[in-house]
Order: sequence, then C-alpha cells, then structure tokens
Amino acid sequence: MVDLGKKLIISITGASGAIYARLLLEKLEKLNAQWDKIGVIMTNNAKYVWQTELGEEHKPYNFVDYYEKTDFNAPFASGSGKFDTMIIIPCSMGTLGRIATGISNDLVSRAADVILKEKRKLICVVRETPYNLIHIRNMETVTLAGAVICPATPSFYSRPETIEEAAMTVVDRVLDLAGFDIKAYRWGGDDSINKN
Repeated sequence: MVDLGKKLIISITGASGAIYARLLLEKLEKLNAQWDKIGVIMTNNAKYVWQTELGEEHKPYNFVDYYEKTDFNAPFASGSGKFDTMIIIPCSMGTLGRIATGISNDLVSRAADVILKEKRKLICVVRETPYNLIHIRNMETVTLAGAVICPATPSFYSRPETIEEAAMTVVDRVLDLAGFDIKAYRWGGDDSINKN
C-alpha cells in the first residue's frame, strides 16, 4: 500500500512557546487530508510550560499518536519507519545542543538523528533570546547537517491583532517549510490582508 500523505514527528520541548505547538496541532487537525500519520513526543518540561503559559493541562489530541521520550520502539526511532518530516516546536537550546553533538539519549534526539541521516526534513523552531555563541554554533552545525532553523519570531506584515494571530505567522511559516498546502498571508499576494 502506498502512503499518500506525510508522516510527521512533532516534538514539543520545554522551551517557552507552547502556543506554537498548540496552534500547529490545531492546524494539522484541519489539514488531515495532507498527512498519513503524526507521532508526538512531549517532554515533561513541555507539559509544565504548557500549563504555565496556556493556563491549562495538555490534553492529548486524539488524531495523533503519543510517545514517551524513552520509547525507542517508536517507529520513527529507525529510518525504516519512513517518517519524512520532524518539527521540534518549540525547540529548546538543550535539545538543539544534543542534536548538534549527536547525543541520541532520548527519542527526541534519536528521531532527529534518524531524520538527518536519512536526508529528510528537520525543522527546529528555536525559542531563545539572546543567542550565545554556543547556540549560534549549534544552529550552524545542524544547518550544515541538513536541518532548517526557523526561529519562533512572528512577522507583522499581516497586522496580527491577537497573540494567537501573531503566533500563527510562525506556525504558517513552519507548515510552508514542511511542504503543506495552506492558506496564509502572502506578501504582495491576492490574499494579502489589508487591515485599516
């Protein structure tokens, strides 16, 4: 049987920016015709940050499969699982550092290592400011290995009016990078938003 949609790994780490992960999952639920499988890894720190920032406990989305970060039997712990895209959102600098140095000591870093070695798409939505030299060098290392660094930096061309609209500018960029066909603000495009 041929898979027609994407097979995604979504990793949610303990960096600030739980809103990005929530909006991504909500948008992916609406894009269900464009993907086949979604596996989610959520760290304990991510669950704590989710509750702190969003004011609610994370409730599992029923359209994805959840995996513990110690579960090396997850299908995407091997290249034979043929997952084609991994999005780490938000991506903590500790996670980035482990990926950059090849330390595959949990499912997040192992899955990222698999994606890179198989020449598939790894998108790291880093959320830290300011960057120190270690962060910059780690970003350079994973970029040279084939990953895409997409900082969690909202754009303001579309004149977002809420936190969710501002955060969605990052999520839409991530979905573009992952190859999804989405409706989003396009600079100079016919669907550009013109708010007065």
